[in-house]
Amino acid sequence: MAETTRLPEPLDVHWDWQRRAACRSLPESLFFHPDGERDPRRSRRVDRAKQICARCPVRGPCFSHSLSAEEPYGTWGGVDERERVAILRRRRGARTAAGGHYRPAGRDDAAGA
Repeated sequence: MAETTRLPEPLDVHWDWQRRAACRSLPESLFFHPDGERDPRRSRRVDRAKQICARCPVRGPCFSHSLSAEEPYGTWGGVDERERVAILRRRRGARTAAGGHYRPAGRDDAAGA
């Protein structure tokens, strides 16, 4: 489950980006795995989701949300679960290396995000 304590308060201005998302009218099964899904089916579904994200006008805010909420499932902002876990681990490592202070991650966190 996503960590909701890190989410912004429920003001429209914080969530307006979702209204413009390319995925808004698509089935969520394209972005979230069904129970028991395995490769190669999983890889094909994730690749299709990432293609949609690549042309989405709100890819950046979506990606940022997925990291701040630590979304555990789905493809968000062109990044799947495994990639998000790796990014968050790198960020935690960078924070530890910086003496516990927040150090923004570089652009290598996600391609173009």
